[in-house]
Amino acid sequence: MKVRFGYVAMSVQLENASPSKTMTMKTFSKLADRPAALRRLESIARENLHNTLRLLKHNRYMDVHVYRLTSKLIPLATHGDLEDWDPYTPLAEAFAEVGAFAKEHEIRLSFHPDHFTVLSTPRPEVYASSVKDLAHHVKMLEMMGLDERATCNIHVGGTYGDKEAAGRRFVEHFGELEPRIARRITLENDDKTFTASETLAICERVGAPMVLDLHHHAVNNPGGIEAEALWPRILRTWDRRYGGNLPPKIHASSPKNAGDPRGHADYVDPLPLVDFLTRVAPDTPAVDVMIEAKRKDESLFRLMEDLKRLEADGAPIAVTGGAGIEVYCKRS
Repeated sequence: MKVRFGYVAMSVQLENASPSKTMTMKTFSKLADRPAALRRLESIARENLHNTLRLLKHNRYMDVHVYRLTSKLIPLATHGDLEDWDPYTPLAEAFAEVGAFAKEHEIRLSFHPDHFTVLSTPRPEVYASSVKDLAHHVKMLEMMGLDERATCNIHVGGTYGDKEAAGRRFVEHFGELEPRIARRITLENDDKTFTASETLAICERVGAPMVLDLHHHAVNNPGGIEAEALWPRILRTWDRRYGGNLPPKIHASSPKNAGDPRGHADYVDPLPLVDFLTRVAPDTPAVDVMIEAKRKDESLFRLMEDLKRLEADGAPIAVTGGAGIEVYCKRS
């Protein structure tokens, strides 16, 4: 099984390369010249896209082929007071440059819209805002010229006192999405509300691939179900959408500490991850792993060093160079 590793949004190794520079609405509102203020927003977004391209070049150099884009590329893009603003046309060239580099070097890109993007909500205004935010993320991927293998990953959302009703509402709302949006969505189990089993059932109903978060599953698994027991069904959600042309994706992180088991640590303990990978390897040709750790790319590179030591100690893996490994067989 081929495994590629990636990280989220920011680099702690590449200096002055934040892709998330912003402006608050309060600051924007203080600017008397509105057209000039909008040009300022576009300038910030253009710098964010430039830094995104720098990060992709950093990733290419380090042989990293999985990367999550920040949702903050365009400041205030979906703010209700700026509905007359088209930020996409002035940024078309910058978006296209990012997408062209990612395609040329086969870097898998995705978004993870913020927690307020929830399709299980009973409030019409929250649902409308969530759809608007999803449409914004999809538009950015389209501006990059990326096909539907570039996705937006979300959680099912809150339960609002009735998990069964919230799940049904998610399915109903998902069915109302434009196809161009729905086909980009993957669903991830969370650490408090919808478990891996429950998220998987919803994925199967709506036809969305499931991103298995191993850390969330460890802290939100009341039935004690082993992750590998769900894996064959999770694989089918990806095969149904992509026909074997895109590896499934999982998330990996480690608890911050015993007092905060849901928080993310700076680095990743490799042992639980390798244990899972070796168990599912026989039935999985390839998988991509998104590392969700506080130290971003540094945590990824430390993980690769840890994996080399495990390989030397006899683990059934081989570090292939850069951010990738081969997993040989199921652990005995």
